[in-house]
Amino acid sequence: MSEPSSSVAEQFEDASQQYEAAHLGTWTFLATEILFFGGLFMAYVAYRHAYPEGFAAGSRQVSLTFGTLNTAVLLTSSLTMALAVQAARQRLTRSLVRCLLLTLLCATGFLVVKSFEYHDDFIQHLVPGPSFSRLLPARAEIFFFLYWAMTGLHAVHVLVGMGLLAALTALARAGRFSGGYHTPVEMVGLYWHFVDAVWIFLYPLLYLIDRHA
Repeated sequence: MSEPSSSVAEQFEDASQQYEAAHLGTWTFLATEILFFGGLFMAYVAYRHAYPEGFAAGSRQVSLTFGTLNTAVLLTSSLTMALAVQAARQRLTRSLVRCLLLTLLCATGFLVVKSFEYHDDFIQHLVPGPSFSRLLPARAEIFFFLYWAMTGLHAVHVLVGMGLLAALTALARAGRFSGGYHTPVEMVGLYWHFVDAVWIFLYPLLYLIDRHA
């Protein structure tokens, strides 16, 4: 779906070319992000295979309640973001603003829950370093190093997404997308679904996979 010709930048021949360029650029960026997270996922798999007992002990210490709640919040945000894209395509400005605000609210809720979880982790001495809990196996510290690295990096991506959502909301309120130009909404939607997809992998790896051990 291309955008109105009035929204075509001068470096593009037509609306279709601009739309395709935006998609290509976004997917290329997301591919680099996948490679970035992929290194952490591979490190997790390798160390979990090497130290299964330490990782099992570490996994049992993280809060399943917080992790499950944040999963539900992010899945809801994916729905509201998809509805925002649909509203932008149909030129429904009020619905677009409403859905963007709901997505932004979900993102804020995610970080609030995560902050409570991190606070509990600090209290329980689950932060790698000199004060790390001596009640856990030594190799559990590797689990928590990866836990903090992966969830922390994901939280940074959520913050970036919140900035993009806030900018889209301001533009939507100003009527920027009322004429049928909706490419920025779609591109931010792709980014947000990527952020959600990363968490869908983090949730079982960090919170579920060793619960039975």
